[in-house]
Amino acid sequence: MRQLAKRTGAGIAAAVAWVALAAGAAGCDAVPLGDGAKARSPESAIKVVPEDGAKNVGADRKVAVSVREGRIERVRVVRIADGRAQSVPGGISGDGRNWSSGAGRLTGAATYTVDAVTTDGNGHRRARHTTFTTVVPQRRFIGYFTPENRSVVGTGMIVSFHFNRPVVNHRNRAAVEHAITVTADPPVPVAGHWFGSDRLDFRPREYWRPGTAVTVAMRLRHVLVAPGVRGIQHKTIGFRVGRSQVSLVDAATHTMTVQRDGALLTTLPVTAGAPDHTTYNGKMVVSDKYEVTRMNGDTVGFGGEYDIPDVPHALRLTRSGTFLHGNYWAAPSVFGATNTSHGCVGLRDVRGGSPLSPAGWFFDRTLIGDVIEVINSHDTQVAPDNGLGGWNLGWQQWTAGSATG
Repeated sequence: MRQLAKRTGAGIAAAVAWVALAAGAAGCDAVPLGDGAKARSPESAIKVVPEDGAKNVGADRKVAVSVREGRIERVRVVRIADGRAQSVPGGISGDGRNWSSGAGRLTGAATYTVDAVTTDGNGHRRARHTTFTTVVPQRRFIGYFTPENRSVVGTGMIVSFHFNRPVVNHRNRAAVEHAITVTADPPVPVAGHWFGSDRLDFRPREYWRPGTAVTVAMRLRHVLVAPGVRGIQHKTIGFRVGRSQVSLVDAATHTMTVQRDGALLTTLPVTAGAPDHTTYNGKMVVSDKYEVTRMNGDTVGFGGEYDIPDVPHALRLTRSGTFLHGNYWAAPSVFGATNTSHGCVGLRDVRGGSPLSPAGWFFDRTLIGDVIEVINSHDTQVAPDNGLGGWNLGWQQWTAGSATG
């Protein structure tokens, strides 16, 4: 049986290059229920308002987090607009069960992420991650994009725009693409590629050179994208490329070799997707880092097979739920010997996560934008629009997806 939700290849929304203290309701790797991963009851669930995935949320709304059992350890609400992340203030109630931002602290045309960590009576941490977008003025067009302004990223970073409205006409797509320029110092050719009508990615022919300074200029203001609909953004952001780190996961030998600036750094034992839930082959780019996350089979098409609220050291590789993460529930003998996951790549860890574990060691040395490539898995190649998977297209294929020719 193949991994159901991995096949969607959904478009990517704006991402936050922040090493999160919490995230959740994602992922594909776990132990079956009854073997140490018990589904949470509704009473112990973390409730977040606005709901996950909500769109056109009014700027007068407040953000609220609540639990019926346990206590809220921390909540971080982040606004992402024009490539900058800004925290939204709020406070925890005296009983520790509620957090609120108060009303009037949201702004329009922005993406918000909510990351909450709670603890139960035994001190176990649980996490939830949600996103929502606020209302965009009628007949206005904006792009949510990654990476974050002024961030330091890995050499595989792809600049990705997800637009609030589809751009159906080819001429309008060309106008949008002309209005966004991505330049590098030292200079290299950079080209755009459309995935459908609402996503536009940019990348060079090869991975960025370490130390490259990249500038993204958005001149979308007044650009016509549909009858009566025009862009409103006029902004320039930038990011810097850090050292080169590329990791190769061999699903057949159950190992991951980590290369830093072209030299072998280490080889780590892993467990990849089991024969009936194999891991994608191909090049995947780290798009988010979570110190702890919840992994729930319901979110990736596995029903109630698993629900682990405290998966440590999780690195997102695809939009559809593939992660490389710490695994504390499998026997140590599994790593380097057999593939047991539901499609993710697991590194040995302990409950709560340890910086001294293989997973903790790798997490601390990974940047958003680092490349992790999987080979020798009995699966297809990851779709180029599933996360930042554009490196799986050759340069000719990539430039063929440009609307500007």
